[in-house]
Amino acid sequence: MANGWTGNILRVNLTTGNITLEDSSKFKSFVGGMGFGYKIMYDEVPPGTKPFDEANKLVFATGPLTGSGAPCSSRVNITSLSTFTKGNLVVDAHMGGFFAAQMKFAGYDVIIIEGKAKSPVWLNIKDDKVSLEKADFLWGKGTRATTEEICRLTSPETCVAAIGQAGENLVPLSGMLNSRNHSGGAGTGAIMGSKNLKAIAVEGTKGVNIADRQEMKRLNDYMMTELIGANNNHVVPSTPQSWAEYSDPKSRWTARKGLFWGAAEGGPIETGEIPPGNQNTVGFRTYKSVFDLGPAAEKYTVKMSGCHSCPIRCMTQMNIPRVKEFGVPGTGGNTCVANFVHTTIFPNGPKDFEDKDDGRVIGNLVGLNLFDDYGLWCNYGQLHRDFTYCYSKGVFKRVLPAEEYAEIRWDQLEAGDVNFIKDFYYRLAHRVGELSHLADGSYAIAERWNLGEEYWGYAKNKLWSPFGYPVHHANEASAQVGSIVNCMFNRDCMTHTHINFIGSGLPLKLQREVAKELFGSEDAYDETKNYTPINDAKLNMLSGRCCGSVCITPSPCATGSGQ
Repeated sequence: MANGWTGNILRVNLTTGNITLEDSSKFKSFVGGMGFGYKIMYDEVPPGTKPFDEANKLVFATGPLTGSGAPCSSRVNITSLSTFTKGNLVVDAHMGGFFAAQMKFAGYDVIIIEGKAKSPVWLNIKDDKVSLEKADFLWGKGTRATTEEICRLTSPETCVAAIGQAGENLVPLSGMLNSRNHSGGAGTGAIMGSKNLKAIAVEGTKGVNIADRQEMKRLNDYMMTELIGANNNHVVPSTPQSWAEYSDPKSRWTARKGLFWGAAEGGPIETGEIPPGNQNTVGFRTYKSVFDLGPAAEKYTVKMSGCHSCPIRCMTQMNIPRVKEFGVPGTGGNTCVANFVHTTIFPNGPKDFEDKDDGRVIGNLVGLNLFDDYGLWCNYGQLHRDFTYCYSKGVFKRVLPAEEYAEIRWDQLEAGDVNFIKDFYYRLAHRVGELSHLADGSYAIAERWNLGEEYWGYAKNKLWSPFGYPVHHANEASAQVGSIVNCMFNRDCMTHTHINFIGSGLPLKLQREVAKELFGSEDAYDETKNYTPINDAKLNMLSGRCCGSVCITPSPCATGSGQ
């Protein structure tokens, strides 16, 4: 294989215990990540296979830039059969963190997991040394304790992708976590659980070969100084600033004068104005805890962190000692929906503790730490929207057995008491009662609870098809272009290519000028909710064809990031 690739596929058969090495060059034309995963699944998994069948597989695949140091190249694609959508089609999860880079450093482009172990195991990878280890002592533990135990046995440098109790109990909406990063999109935690695979631990020391290091550095510098924005590649600040011609309150470029990492070690650190051009300050631009949770989060924010080789630093790190009162660590954090979704189930909002809106901040860190430790996955907030729908529409009262309904503390829900979240997530992860089927996914509960057309058409549910995925960076943003992209995926497509352009924060006139330069005509881009018919320029945008030469792509498998 060419530079950037290791040339190796690691195949692990859990049934036989055989561990073999194969040549990955036969998949080179599929680019990487998603392309590798889908090709292997279609070639090797027989038609009619169900998600929890022994014949199903898990394919972990990187991209050509993974581990190279290229900005934002830290993701691994995990392909399998969907656990929660109609038809259980081939689908893929995307996971950030450090796992993908460690795969490459250990010498593997792809890891194929097949078969089923007779008893719980974990996979231990240290460069060329690969072994299956007994995991009985880990079974029943959360992702945090599992990671700690494995790192004690191996090395603090080991990256661990683990499932929690939700994956063990085959909860369809479950995932694996590494370095607080989720395998969002496909219910892969339950697939691991069905195979009695508790975790994969990987540490590599080999590095990645690069054909032209100087050219790579030049391109990296160009990207870091001229192209890269904040989270979602927003390119204008959220507030008017001395260096910026434009601003947009919806922008995730939230750094400004007077905004601090309030709980930083050694004292508060001001984010300040962060004009473009300085590579060393890119990580200050995005302040997700305040963006996601509001001003009350500022005093609890230690810093922003993120994935391997990603300068954006969109993952909040928070320290809230009071959270320990609920039996979870007082530190933690994440980004986007994982930060703020947990208290959205409260019909009257979360109850504050001491300061205005601190209930939202505290409640969400409690929820986040529980949710992640159990290895649950929220389907981009759809799990919580489904809860709200079923509660507000009386579905729970109709479908839950009377005894179960009576024992649930609905009074805590109405009062915004964080203890309700603890009980709710425990039930989901341990499959307790009828309520736990909420984590089967939208399609499954619609069928099981006979929710009917009203459910699918309810605007606040944000569901775009019976697959059970909510709108997520596609057709809700770019009309025909996004809709066609959605039709190309068995999951929510989450192609930030379009949403980043549309949500950049630039004024419409300038966006249309950029569209003309990239796609051949200003008509490639419409004002949101004021759409015109499909045209050749929109097809250029869809295909990634820029004035005759390919320069971007709506397909995550070809970004080189390992998605």
